Amino acid sequence: MAVKIIIVRRVPKEKQNEIRPLLLQMRAVANAQAGYISGETLVNYDDPEENLVISTWKSLENWNQWLRNEQRIDLQSQVDRILGHETLYQIYYNG
Repeated sequence: MAVKIIIVRRVPKEKQNEIRPLLLQMRAVANAQAGYISGETLVNYDDPEENLVISTWKSLENWNQWLRNEQRIDLQSQVDRILGHETLYQIYYNG
């Protein structure tokens, strides 16, 4: 069963240029992973510091494999360090 992962990040304007290459690299690495279907990043029109990521995977196991990927862990650590907090994920499925 496919799952959608929702990630909400607050990216202050002064950190956007620093974080953007890391997020693009993470998306590129994810794109090559087994079970990756798609990813989309949306910016809140009224609050441009709020970013919403919707990532779709073929299965929860595919997503969990991605979570354990060493390259992802390294990139995510850099993102979290820049933002000053751990990124949280919410997992959804079509019910």
